[in-house]
Amino acid sequence: MEKLGNLLRTNYIVKICELLAVFLLAFIIIKLFLQPDGDNLLYNQGVLWAANIAMLLLVWLGLKLRGESWQDFGLGFKKMSFKAALRVFLLSLLVFILAVAGFIIGSIIMANITGIPESTDLTNYAYLKNNLGMLILSLIGVYIVSSFGVEVIYRAFLINRISELGMDTKKARIVAVIISAIIFGLVHYSWGPMGVVQTGCMGLVLGICYLKLKKRLWILVLAHAYMDTLLLVQLYLASN
Repeated sequence: MEKLGNLLRTNYIVKICELLAVFLLAFIIIKLFLQPDGDNLLYNQGVLWAANIAMLLLVWLGLKLRGESWQDFGLGFKKMSFKAALRVFLLSLLVFILAVAGFIIGSIIMANITGIPESTDLTNYAYLKNNLGMLILSLIGVYIVSSFGVEVIYRAFLINRISELGMDTKKARIVAVIISAIIFGLVHYSWGPMGVVQTGCMGLVLGICYLKLKKRLWILVLAHAYMDTLLLVQLYLASN
């Protein structure tokens, strides 16, 4: 284990293999268990969440083998003062606004390219219809798997690991942010081309914020939670 940890810290090929392994595992889970034309929307959502959790476990394993912790990704668990907590909250609101602006810019870009905005496919959320209990359960699950998990994987993990390949230089960090945004957009392929560009632009903003805020990931997790809440509550209200 110590030898593998050393390779993860020093060997470029092993670093790349780690990156590929995290996403390959998710691809295998989705390919094996997801029902593309299935009517069981909750089941499919569970498969996607399971894939995200599996990715998180591999990310955590990589940290452990390196002798690192979540702190290296910007996930501190220290007790903070009221003033510090208020500052984190206000910064998360700012990041939320900027991320939404990025999403809107993506919409404008695609509208100018395609002429007519495409409808986003959100049928996977049909189970929320007239079901307040499911909305609450979905929000809890989304906060853990999406708000937290997505920021760990697509911001902290990708940006840090890709940056390491370029010796963590300024240019390497810029490339890492761009690549992480592209991958983040592509994983939303089920939303169509419009969704890919929208989420890609949003991911670009979040990646920039991650670096500008000195990798204080909790701020991004909170901002992502606001966006997820807005989406799910909007879908729930629309279903009624």
